[in-house]
Amino acid sequence: MSEEKQPVNEQNASSTHFGYQTVDTAVKESKVAGVFHSVAQQYDVMNDLMSFGIHRLWKRFTIDASGVRPGNNVLDLAGGTGDLTAKFSKLVGREGRVVLADINSSMLNVGRDKLRDKGLVQNIDYVQANAEYLPFEDNTFDIITIAFGLRNVTHKDRALRSMYRVLKPGGRLLVLEFSKPEHEIINKAYDFYSFNLLPKMGELVAKDGDSYQYLAESIRMHPDQETLKQMMDDAGFEQTSYKNLTDGIVALHKGFKF
Repeated sequence: MSEEKQPVNEQNASSTHFGYQTVDTAVKESKVAGVFHSVAQQYDVMNDLMSFGIHRLWKRFTIDASGVRPGNNVLDLAGGTGDLTAKFSKLVGREGRVVLADINSSMLNVGRDKLRDKGLVQNIDYVQANAEYLPFEDNTFDIITIAFGLRNVTHKDRALRSMYRVLKPGGRLLVLEFSKPEHEIINKAYDFYSFNLLPKMGELVAKDGDSYQYLAESIRMHPDQETLKQMMDDAGFEQTSYKNLTDGIVALHKGFKF
């Protein structure tokens, strides 16, 4: 059974959480980078194993909820190996643009190679970027998505404000992230799976059980549905809402900039 943890206040904090560890704020980014450098090559395989393939349905739901149209500019933030980027690229067409951005060079390289192997080269740019300080002009994107990446950001409030800045008026942000299950029996089963089976799978497949232990812990430290909704409100987003998927194991949050 996992111990219940509370997220660290991000405002002016000199320390933060790295999973269940408390670390200096300045070193969290490098520790998270080490995790994703380690798992990048096996990331897609592990996603399918960890979620029993359901992550594909969660991402499909996100695409459908985005309202993407031909000609749109889309930022797939913390886009990793490019699952969302691949779908957006086809939907925005030749007149649109998709930016696959990730802070981790290993993940970005895997994503670029995978998408190019699929022949997706016409309308995709690749940018190594920190979500807290996005290197784009104000009012650039019609849609921003961040899927399973926000929980790894040191200052989530700062990142949300940065996303708000680069989103066009009328644009929308979609945050797909692990969250808190709605029912206690699911929560307990999920805890058992996350802390007893997931690290073993990581050790067997990715040869890195410690990184998947961190991933399990990072999920528990991420703000719950209502807390994240309030954080989006505080960052300036309007008409914020969320939809629980798979009993709240994952939630899709949505907010608009007007």
